[in-house]
Amino acid sequence: MSIWLIGAGHMAQEYAKVLHKLDIKFEVIGRGKKSADSFESVTSHIVRQGGLSIALQDSSPPDQAIISVAVEDLYGVAIQLVKSGVKRILIEKPGGLNKKEIKELNTAAKLHNSEILVAYNRRFHKSTEILKKLVIKDGGATSCSFEFTEWSHIIGPLIKDSRVKEKWFLANSTHVVDLAFHICGFPKEFQSWHQGSLSWHPSAARFCGSGITDQNVLFSYLADWEAPGRWGVEVLTKKNRYILKPLEELQVVRLGSVKIESIKIDDQLDKLFKPGIYKQIKAFIDEDDNNFCSIESQLMHMDIYNKMAGYELN
Repeated sequence: MSIWLIGAGHMAQEYAKVLHKLDIKFEVIGRGKKSADSFESVTSHIVRQGGLSIALQDSSPPDQAIISVAVEDLYGVAIQLVKSGVKRILIEKPGGLNKKEIKELNTAAKLHNSEILVAYNRRFHKSTEILKKLVIKDGGATSCSFEFTEWSHIIGPLIKDSRVKEKWFLANSTHVVDLAFHICGFPKEFQSWHQGSLSWHPSAARFCGSGITDQNVLFSYLADWEAPGRWGVEVLTKKNRYILKPLEELQVVRLGSVKIESIKIDDQLDKLFKPGIYKQIKAFIDEDDNNFCSIESQLMHMDIYNKMAGYELN
């Protein structure tokens, strides 16, 4: 089995740390010298420079690939790999800049018999794993609320492709939204509202909505990108209120109490590596796909995300 890690930025470094720990042989394909030098300095792993096109000209395609490039480049890299014959791909979230790109990736994957999985690593947090077990033990979730507030004063000045910042809900906030719906089911019916506008995110600055999921769980959400806040998910059962805030930690309020208690979890892997990445990579290597979001599922979710964010539905 051959594996290519496409990209040599910070996130690729995190993937490399896990691959080294798992004793998995892999090749890193990068473009520029600056990122390659940084990657090699941090990981002691050689980067093949020149980009993916040259690598595919010089070598046979790998069996598997992990795509860790800028959001605006995800689609182009994935299409190249699929058309070259790579059968199993882990792609950084959200997989593309819009529904059109996600749809074309899904079509290409089916045509070339390739599996594309979207890397929502919060699904693989130890806190998520324990929460899902506790919810089942309680008899299932009854309701859920979540917040995906982004810090506009930090994001606004960032030097990033304007197309990515204009789709920041999709590019970044879906980490939280995907997690909440992964635990409680995706919406079968919901309403959404928006207010305001930001220079870098013109569709909306405030987001509010509610509905019911395909698991018959009532949900609501609120995010104000011009006010203080943080990511968080709360899942309620008939016995407990579970809180992920921050997402890496699990707390509980028990029935008949208002005390917020911490639940101890064995999250050593989430402390040694970027949270969720170790188990995500291991699941990808082991072809244990139960917790992954497939590119086909991501396409199904795009209308939900576009509606929540106030984007055009195409």
